[in-house]
Amino acid sequence: MVKKEKKRIIFTTGKRKNAVARAKIVPGSGRILINSKPIDIWGNEYMRMWVKEPLMIAGEVSKSMDAHVTTSSGGIVGQAEAARMAIARGIVEFSGSKELRSRFMQYDRNMLVYDPRRNEPHHAHGASKRGSRRHKQRSKR
Repeated sequence: MVKKEKKRIIFTTGKRKNAVARAKIVPGSGRILINSKPIDIWGNEYMRMWVKEPLMIAGEVSKSMDAHVTTSSGGIVGQAEAARMAIARGIVEFSGSKELRSRFMQYDRNMLVYDPRRNEPHHAHGASKRGSRRHKQRSKR
């Protein structure tokens, strides 16, 4: 009896600001779907280039897998960066290569590591039009 090979499915997430992307990586022919749309018709040219960066760096590994990404919340640029992170993490986990991981880290650390920077919350006692720490200008003399 021949042992049937189990299909490997990998789930990864990527976040940027308020945007969240969830990716499902399966063995395939290199198709990328973002919110059920092929990557070639999703977003504008700059965002497509951003999302395709991990695929270009990975080379042959990316041609042996399919990625189904769903994005939510945030803006369009945040969603593009979140999708980029989810795909990059999925490729690294799919390949299991430490060399590929170091190549991603060397190119752009934000492909694999979450960026924790956030806007500072509003501080009271001042017009909301000014920034969170801005005060009314006053003269010393």
